[in-house]
Amino acid sequence: MKREEILDWLKEESDEKLGALWSRADAVRAEQVGSEVHLRGLIEVSNHCVRRCAYCGINADNTRIQRYRMTEDEIMACVRKAVAFGYGTVILQAGEDYSISTAFVSRVIRRIKSETQLAVSLGLGERPAKELTAWRKAGADRYFLRFETSDPSLYERVHPSLPRRRSDRLATLRKLKELGYEAGSGVMLGIPGQTYASLADDLDLFKALDLDMVGVGPYIRHPDTPLGREEKSHKLLAGRNQVPNTELMTYKFVALARLLCPGVNIPTTSALASLNRETGYELGLSRGSNVIMPNLTPSQYRVLYEIYPAKAMASDSPEEFQARLSKRLKAMGRSIGKGPGGRKKC
Repeated sequence: MKREEILDWLKEESDEKLGALWSRADAVRAEQVGSEVHLRGLIEVSNHCVRRCAYCGINADNTRIQRYRMTEDEIMACVRKAVAFGYGTVILQAGEDYSISTAFVSRVIRRIKSETQLAVSLGLGERPAKELTAWRKAGADRYFLRFETSDPSLYERVHPSLPRRRSDRLATLRKLKELGYEAGSGVMLGIPGQTYASLADDLDLFKALDLDMVGVGPYIRHPDTPLGREEKSHKLLAGRNQVPNTELMTYKFVALARLLCPGVNIPTTSALASLNRETGYELGLSRGSNVIMPNLTPSQYRVLYEIYPAKAMASDSPEEFQARLSKRLKAMGRSIGKGPGGRKKC
């Protein structure tokens, strides 16, 4: 697909024309990854973070949030729920929290691997190569690290660097692949200042990196963040070249990602479901995605992992969500995937 066509689709508003895009993406999804929807249990192990990302509610400067770290036993209780629900993967996710040590994460990975058949995915931020190596040796299968945007100036504006440390997420993603991880990355749609041209560049970068998973979610304003407090930044959303942070734009990006990266795993994210609680999951799954990440985090912690407000599944118990999801997938004619559901190589 040429760049001009990608840009045209990103700006397309015609229901009839977009219907053709949805059909194409769904056909490629069916051909490449099948009808199974893989469920990956999300465990948000800590909301501590050293970063000061301008959009994120758990950024280091937010003093209004109560911080937590889960214990090993608490994590393993969530893992056992994943096994009981028949999931193939658990995801250990946190802010960039260096008090979660290399040894602690390695020990948890080894316990999961020795006590279950689950794949282990990590989302612990930009960590040194020696830590990534140790976790891979302990048995971790996947690592997810969003590059957020391929536009360097926009990235620097919303992701201030740590003192004496240069951020290079692309180098980290390449290192992950070198170590044998299935590597995933993603972007945020509608960050103030994001243009259609940079979004087209993001799609090109996904393809160039040969990723195993591609994630995308809309920017949702959090009032206790630098972007959330900058009224002028939100006026950019009305600009002609500003990408809107809408449900429709998210579906367009998911569909285009499926067409450009046919065999990858693409989740319907909780951010998308937060915009459309009634049918967000179904529409995402019918427009290119094939993964859902149910939240297994204990309720007392889940409400504190507030990257953005009013997050979908924030109040649902894992049991309630699982029962409803099973019915919704059955109504779509989609089945729940068995096993880890790794990327199908094209």
